[in-house]
Amino acid sequence: MGVFELTLVVAALILGVVITGVVRFYALRTNLVDIPNDRSSHSTATPRGGGLSIVLVFAGVLVSVYMASMLSSTVFIVLLAATVAIAAVGFLDDHVDIAPIWRFLVQASVAAGVVIALGGMPPVDFGRAQVDLGVTGDILLVVFMVWFTNAFNFMDGIDGIAGVETTFIATSAVLLIGVSEGGAVNVLLAALAASTTGFLAWNWPPAKIFMGDVGSAFAGFILVAIALVASGQGIMPLWPWLILSSVFVVDATVTLVTRMLRGDEWHSAHRSHAYQKAARRFGSHRSVTLLVLAINVVWLLPLAFVAARKPETGWWLTCLAWTPLVIVSLLLGSGRPDKSDSAVS
Repeated sequence: MGVFELTLVVAALILGVVITGVVRFYALRTNLVDIPNDRSSHSTATPRGGGLSIVLVFAGVLVSVYMASMLSSTVFIVLLAATVAIAAVGFLDDHVDIAPIWRFLVQASVAAGVVIALGGMPPVDFGRAQVDLGVTGDILLVVFMVWFTNAFNFMDGIDGIAGVETTFIATSAVLLIGVSEGGAVNVLLAALAASTTGFLAWNWPPAKIFMGDVGSAFAGFILVAIALVASGQGIMPLWPWLILSSVFVVDATVTLVTRMLRGDEWHSAHRSHAYQKAARRFGSHRSVTLLVLAINVVWLLPLAFVAARKPETGWWLTCLAWTPLVIVSLLLGSGRPDKSDSAVS
């Protein structure tokens, strides 16, 4: 990265801290506060919507990168339109509770638009063959994009965890691509990590403000969108991205499937994710957030490194990455109610 790129990243970090503080002031003045209930993992009322700072900083960096002729008009328009649409729905939902069906329709429409505009899913490397899934692949990618967007929202339930996951995925992708390579993709990822780190200065346990739907939905969506840009341009294949996001993908998926098999109202609010159960078991948000970070760095990052260097190994390395996480989620009782649930701070 040159001086211009590094300046953008440093500015993203500083603005992430400052703007989150401004959003917190706004949330307190407008009573935009989460009140604990029997499904909360918190015991104190806390302002929400702090993820707006991440959105605003990312949008600013996106415009700056485009103005510097580092990004094509198509990619710029697609990413900016997706940022505005997804963040706007999240912002409204933080204020007035939009019906899930409307959130889903907007997310699905935007995801379909992004996939079509960026040329669809690239061929997938399964070792002995590069498989072009065609329209089926495009549909699967749209479904995953919507699912990961909501998974990020579901997983944003204890202090610091969504911010740490966003920073880890974005920073790791920069390292795997190569700090001096990747062009605009790396700058956007580094700025996303930096602005999220600035937000974490306020969200680290005990949190002074929550990310909110505006931040969690945006983070999940934009990570998949950037991954699609990177894979489409041959910068980094999809497998490493899938490995890096394993903790959120596995916990959210195992929990949802378990609740559906049990006949529960799977779409209703709950706190039966593995990370939530772990937080109650340890009596600490900080411990679980740090444990997730350790799993990411010690287990997932090395596997993603190999998958990035040898894409033909990606499919089975992804299975390897997921297997112990699935087992741990099941052992913790993901998706199953716990009568002894009690909030921890």
